[in-house]
Formats: sequence, structure tokens, C-alpha cells
Amino acid sequence: MAEAGILVLGFVLGGLPFSNLVAKRTRGVDLRDVGVGKVSTSALYRLAGTGPLLVAALADIAKGTVAPLLAGDRWVLAAFAGGVTVLGHNWSPFLRGAGGRGVAPALGALAVNGWPGTLFLLGGLGAGKAFRQSALGGFVAELLLTPFLAAVDGGRGALVGACMAVPLLVKRVAANGRPTTPGWRPYAERLLFDPGDEPPARP
Repeated sequence: MAEAGILVLGFVLGGLPFSNLVAKRTRGVDLRDVGVGKVSTSALYRLAGTGPLLVAALADIAKGTVAPLLAGDRWVLAAFAGGVTVLGHNWSPFLRGAGGRGVAPALGALAVNGWPGTLFLLGGLGAGKAFRQSALGGFVAELLLTPFLAAVDGGRGALVGACMAVPLLVKRVAANGRPTTPGWRPYAERLLFDPGDEPPARP
């Protein structure tokens, strides 16, 4: 498959909002109309419980594998294919640019492009959860992912890590809109602690 086609497919697949689709299927609800309007597996869990959460999470992980697998041994293309899949998830064309945090598709892409990175991200999240600071654990893991993979697999690992870490970290800061509180502090809090989004404006 041609390079451009793989990248476009990755972005489109990444944009499929499985959490929202499962919420509509199981509860007849658009997650953008619930709570703070965050389309995520955590929001789905609060609404529908463990079963629907597992379905959506597995689908999000699986979609992260498709474009990198299609890239085959073209490892540079595979790295960028994983990155654009996360981009599509974080800024979904099906949600008018809103989206999730990208961790699930990143886990899938890393499983193909650099499996130690999958374990590293999961380890960061698990360590954070153990100290009741899952978001902070995720931040540390995302921040250190690139140097970790560079140590494991040199330049190839560094590229794979960067293609994952950049959209993950940018989404933490950007969220799904600007904070209502002015200044730098809300952005710093988003980066470190990833608090829930403020309610987005709906047309």
C-alpha cells in the first residue's frame, strides 16, 4: 500500500470514536452531552460500566496497530503511521476536532513498532495508579518514552517514541478547548495532572 494511503488510513481509523459509538449503542447517549463532555474510556466507564469499557478500549488499541502493520518493514513510515493514528484519535474529524488522550491507540502502535514502549507506558500508568496519581504517572511515562526507546533501539526507537510522545503531550495541554481561567497555571495543571475538560461549546 502506498505511503500516503497508509497515513490517511491511519488518521481516519484513529478518528473513529469507539467510546462514543459504544456509549450510543449501549446507552443511547452521546458522551459530549454527559458531564464535562469528554469522549473517553473513563467517561464511558462511568456511564456504562466495565463491559462496554473493555470493548471500546480493545477497539482503540487495535486501531493503533493497523497502519503500522500495513507499513511492514518500512520502519520510518510505520513510526509516522502510528503517530497519525494517535493524531486522528486526539483530534477526531468525526468529533469536529475533539477527541481522547490517545493512550490506547498509542499502546497498539507501540506493540507493533516498539513493544518495550507499550510496557513502559503501562508501567507508568500502573505506578501512578498505585500512588493514586495515574495522570502524573502517565505524564512521566510519556515524557520519558522517547529517551527510553532511544536507549533500547537507537535512532529507530527515538523516532517511534517521538511520534507517540508529541501528540500525547500536546493533547494533555490542548485538551478540547482553552481553559476559562487565564494564565499559564491551567495549562501546567493539564500537563501534569490531566484534569477533566471544561464543558465544550456545542453548536
